[in-house]
Amino acid sequence: MLLDDYTAKLLSLCCKMTDLLEEGITVVENVYKAREPVPHMKAIYLITPTKKSVDGLIDDFITKSSSRYKAAYVYFTDFCPDSLFNKIKASCAKSIKRCKEINISFFPYESQVFTLNIPDAFYRCYSPTLEKTKDKDAVLQVMAEQIVTLCATLDENPGVRYKSGPSDRASKLAQLVEKSLENYYKTDERSQIKAKTHSQLIIIDRGFDPVSTVLHELTFQAMAYDLLPIENDTYKYKTEGSGGKEKEAILEEDDDLWVKMRHKHIADVIEEIPKLLKDASSKTKAAEGKLSLSALSQLMKKMPLYRKEISKQVVHLNIAEDCMSKFKPNIERLCKTEQDLALGTDAEGQKVKDSMRVLLPVLLNKSHDSYDKIRAILLYIFSTNGTTQENLDKLIQNVQIQSDSDMIRNWKYLDVPVISSFVAQQHKYTRRDRSKEETFQLSRWTPVIKDVMEDAIENKLDSKDWPYCSRCPPTWNGSGAVSARQKPRASVREERRSGARLIVFVIGGVTYSEMRSAYEVSEAYKSCEVVIGSTHILTPRRLLEEVKSLSKPKDIVCIKDE
Repeated sequence: MLLDDYTAKLLSLCCKMTDLLEEGITVVENVYKAREPVPHMKAIYLITPTKKSVDGLIDDFITKSSSRYKAAYVYFTDFCPDSLFNKIKASCAKSIKRCKEINISFFPYESQVFTLNIPDAFYRCYSPTLEKTKDKDAVLQVMAEQIVTLCATLDENPGVRYKSGPSDRASKLAQLVEKSLENYYKTDERSQIKAKTHSQLIIIDRGFDPVSTVLHELTFQAMAYDLLPIENDTYKYKTEGSGGKEKEAILEEDDDLWVKMRHKHIADVIEEIPKLLKDASSKTKAAEGKLSLSALSQLMKKMPLYRKEISKQVVHLNIAEDCMSKFKPNIERLCKTEQDLALGTDAEGQKVKDSMRVLLPVLLNKSHDSYDKIRAILLYIFSTNGTTQENLDKLIQNVQIQSDSDMIRNWKYLDVPVISSFVAQQHKYTRRDRSKEETFQLSRWTPVIKDVMEDAIENKLDSKDWPYCSRCPPTWNGSGAVSARQKPRASVREERRSGARLIVFVIGGVTYSEMRSAYEVSEAYKSCEVVIGSTHILTPRRLLEEVKSLSKPKDIVCIKDE
């Protein structure tokens, strides 16, 4: 099997080498690199329709006598332009036994989360330096095409709507997606126009909920990615003892313990994992206590399974303890301030009268680093719908963050008011009342996107603020997915398959807390599966660095050339 850089990453998210071996694929190689010819073997090419990948394919079959493989079965991740298709036809048509576009130009990050493969996505969408270039429109077009491949993979033709706001970014993308959906379903293999399915696609701009991007989250996955140096979903840790070795663990869907724990509050995780460890070790001890031959042979068979189970538990206990070691000295005190600023009320439900008084202790505390102080200042600004220029300058000067001040000032490019004005007061989303829900005191904030998901399913989104680009799909026309909740069905999976689907796309990055919301809402509304996606996944630190870079010119290749 031949892959390019994009499809290598795509395939690694979908399956393992053992899965490919089971399907009879023995060798996986990069189409860009020089390879030894294997003329007796057929080759599957899973590649993107780009000049570089197509050239790699053509090079393998320049002449019949020097062909690297017996034949080629070519699968493109997306629509192949005529120019490239004609180039293949002219060069190696006889060697190609199959050529198909499979439309999967997105990364399935988790079972209900997807991302797009767009370099510098945040910068391309929001930087004022690209305002007068065609790059912004080009990047929206690429996004639209990629979102359509997601809809095609899910076999959905959703009603497309967007959050209207000061910028036309969401409305432009929504219209491009609707147009691309029309084109796709006119030209699909069945050559018939597919009616709108029981699904809805909502497009939202990142500035819609800035609070969730900078708040310290205390659920396991969000907290770990925020506080620990996890890169490419890989967590590094040392084994116990003086000669402890450094080990790596990949946090992925195949790890059932990770999937079970990732959305739980850290307090529950710290309690549950030691219990699981205790249970697993008591099982092995109980088995060791029986000395009959049959018991020993059973233990030998089960031991690798126990070992794997225990090693997973040890990894997650390490992560949880690592998080707590960062949380206890500093973050715990920060969280109360952040929650009070974000919600405008304290843990007792009393209104915060003076946000600056809440903020000051954080700014004066020398143990908090500048990132945490910037996050707190931003929450103060978001809670007051902007501040005065004089106040902002004083804050930046007193906290000595002049070199990082663009992490605060540049939020204006996301249409988030930094300096207060009358216009800025208009754009707050009316929150659902969650006062009766049980929560931890330091985790009272709920991402705004969760309210949007629930309101969409219950058909409560105002069509003036959330206009459709297309005809409203039948399931969402008033009867809604709510009525479907009362119908008895065989299983959750069957229920979801015959129910509705809500797809939410955030331009400019999605947070781990928003990803968690998709699972929580799907669990609460059994008849509707919520899928969430974005250009990329954010951590607070990554986002602040990206916001800071918006005002600086950057050398980036035109999106169409990549």
